[in-house]
Amino acid sequence: MDLTLGIPALLFPAISLTMLAYNARYLAIAALIRQLHQKYQETGSSSVSLQVKKLSKRLIIIKNMQASAILSFLLAVITMSLIYVQLDFWANLVFGISLLALMISLILSFIEVQLSTKALSIQLKDLE
Repeated sequence: MDLTLGIPALLFPAISLTMLAYNARYLAIAALIRQLHQKYQETGSSSVSLQVKKLSKRLIIIKNMQASAILSFLLAVITMSLIYVQLDFWANLVFGISLLALMISLILSFIEVQLSTKALSIQLKDLE
């Protein structure tokens, strides 16, 4: 298969939208951690402390999701540069690594969604 400039360029909108979604998750969890931290300082509740720890774990996963997506984006740009200077072998290799980084980002996203769903189901059980 011949790698053209258009192929890595197809990743740009996908990665950009992914980054927006990851950033929205990050901001929502960061705001929630701030609220819970303030609540913990007021009440000293061990339940709130546990929630903050779980959210911190999710924040780390989101940070890694973002890093993987950024790496994928950067490697797609490098791929385009390598295609431009006609280094086809290196362009194919770097593009493959770019796709791998994007897959890692998506797998981390899946894990984070699973953790989020698990946390919500625990809270819903408390309501029953």
